[in-house]
Amino acid sequence: MQLFDRTLSDWLEYWAEKTPDREHIVYSDRNLRFTWKTFNERVDNMANGLLSIGVTQGTHVGIWAQNVPDWLTLLYATAKIGAVAVTVNTNYKSEELAFVLKNADMHTLCLTEGIPGSDYIDMIYELLPELRSTQRGKLKSSRFPEMRNVVYIGQEKYRGMYNTAELLLAGSSRPKDQLMALRQQTGCHDVVNMQYTSGTTGFPKGVMLSHHNITNNGYLTGVHMKFTQEDKCCVCVPLFHCFGIVLATMCCLTHGSTLVMVERFDPLLVLASIHKERCTVLHGVPTMFIAELNHPMFPMFDMSSLRTGIMAGALCPVELMKQVNEKMFMDVTSVYGLTETSPGMTQTRIEDPFNVRCTTVGGAYEFTEVKVLDPVTGKECPVGVEGEMCCRGYNVMKGYYKNPEATAQVIDAEGFLHSGDLGMKDENGNFRITGRIKDMIIRGGENISPKEVEDFLYKIPEIKDVQVVAVASPKYGEEVGAFIILKEGKELTREDVRDFCRDHIARYKIPKYVFFVDQFPMTGSGKIQKYRLRQMALEICKAEGIEII
Repeated sequence: MQLFDRTLSDWLEYWAEKTPDREHIVYSDRNLRFTWKTFNERVDNMANGLLSIGVTQGTHVGIWAQNVPDWLTLLYATAKIGAVAVTVNTNYKSEELAFVLKNADMHTLCLTEGIPGSDYIDMIYELLPELRSTQRGKLKSSRFPEMRNVVYIGQEKYRGMYNTAELLLAGSSRPKDQLMALRQQTGCHDVVNMQYTSGTTGFPKGVMLSHHNITNNGYLTGVHMKFTQEDKCCVCVPLFHCFGIVLATMCCLTHGSTLVMVERFDPLLVLASIHKERCTVLHGVPTMFIAELNHPMFPMFDMSSLRTGIMAGALCPVELMKQVNEKMFMDVTSVYGLTETSPGMTQTRIEDPFNVRCTTVGGAYEFTEVKVLDPVTGKECPVGVEGEMCCRGYNVMKGYYKNPEATAQVIDAEGFLHSGDLGMKDENGNFRITGRIKDMIIRGGENISPKEVEDFLYKIPEIKDVQVVAVASPKYGEEVGAFIILKEGKELTREDVRDFCRDHIARYKIPKYVFFVDQFPMTGSGKIQKYRLRQMALEICKAEGIEII
C-alpha cells in the first residue's frame, strides 16, 4: 500500500490509456454513458474552452449545480488547467452565494437553472445586474471585483453568459499547446478543490484541498472496501460535499471503477439504477437508506448485486445498518472525518465484524495519525478515555482560504488538526464518536453553524436575543431550534420567523423549532448553557404536543 504523487489529470489519463473503452460515468435514467477515453476527451475540450475565456492556473471556478453530467467534466477540466474548483452548496440562497463569490475571489461561476424553490439564474442576475448589459467576458462588478464570467451548464442561452456547449465547441477547435503546458506545471500538492464548511465562528470558511489530499483519501477508502475495476458505485450523494467528490468520485477514479450517477436524490431512481446497472456499491446518509428501504416499490428491484457502501453524515442507527445488511446485501462501512481531513480520518473495513462496523467508526487511515487528546492538557488520552479527535497526515487540508488565524486555531504547532468532536479509542484501535466540543448542528449530513443562523435572525427587528441549538431528530439526526427573547412590547409567531428566513438562507438552515422565552439558562459566570437549551427544546415539545420528527 502506498500514497501516490498523481494529480487528478494523471489518474484520468492513466485509465483513459489503460482501459479506454471501459465505462467510467453512467446516467442510467437517460442512458448517457462515457468511457474513460470519451470522458477524457470531453474534459480536454472543456479545459481548452475555459482557457479561451480567461481561466488559467490558480483561477477560482465555482460549480453551482446538482449532479449533472458536466459537473465532473468541469471539475477535471479545472484540474488539468491548474485552476481551483470551488464547490457551491446547491441549497444556497442569494446571501450565502454572495458571501462565497466574494470570499473565494470567484473568477468564473458555472451554474444550472437551479432546484425547486431556488432559481439560480434570477439570483445571479440579482447579484450581478451588469450581466444583462455587458458583453460576455467583459464583466466588471464593483461588488465582486474578481468576477469575469458566468457559464450556464447546458444548451440554453442567457444574456451575458456563456454556455458549456459553446465552451466544448471552442475547446475542440483551439490548439492545446497552452493546456498541455499548464497541465505539466500542475503538481499534486497544488490546491485543486475548495469547499466551504460551516464552523462555530459564523460564516463558512473555504477549505483548500490538494490533488494529493483527495486522490489518496479516495484511494485508501477504496482499499478498505476492496474496490476493483469491476465495481460500479451508485452516487446519489451531492458532489459539492467531500462525501460525493472524494469517497465516491476519487474512490472510483483511483481504482478504475464506474460511477453510476443520480442527478438529484430520488429513492426510486436509486433503486432503478442499482437494478439496471447491477451496481455493487451504494453510498448515502442514513435518511437516504431509510427512504430506499421504505419505498413501496422496494421489493420490485433486485439488490443482490450490491456488496458494500458507506453510510455517513450522521450517527448511523444500528437497526438501520442491520436492515441494509439483510435487505440490500451490503457490508456497510462508515467513515469519520470532516472536510478539513479530505474527509476520511477513520473508517471501518469491509472485513470488520458486523458489531465493529455498527458501533465504531473504525481505525485510522493508513499514513495518518489519529489521536484522542485531552482538550485541557493536550496529552493523549488512554484507551477508553474521552477526548478530542485529532489527526495528522497527508489528508489534512492546506488551510482555510485567506484565513490564517482560523487555520492556526484548528491545526496546532505539531500539525494535528483538531476536529472539535469528542471520541475515544478502544483496545482494538477502533474509535467511537461520543459528542462534540463545538456547537455545530449536523442535519442529515449538512453542517450548520448556529452562529450563522443567529446572526441572520438578529436582522428581525422584534428580536432582542437569540440562541440556536441542535434539537435531536429521529429522521435527520438533528434539526435547527431557535430560542428567542423578544424586545419589550413586540410580538412574533413561529411562522413569522420561518417566513423571514425563506428565500434568504438555505432551507435546511431554517429553524424547524422556534421557542419564545424570557431568559436563557446561564452558568454562574454568566455563560449561556446551550446543552440545557437542547434539553429544554425536547421538554417544551413534549409539553406542547409538538411532534419531533
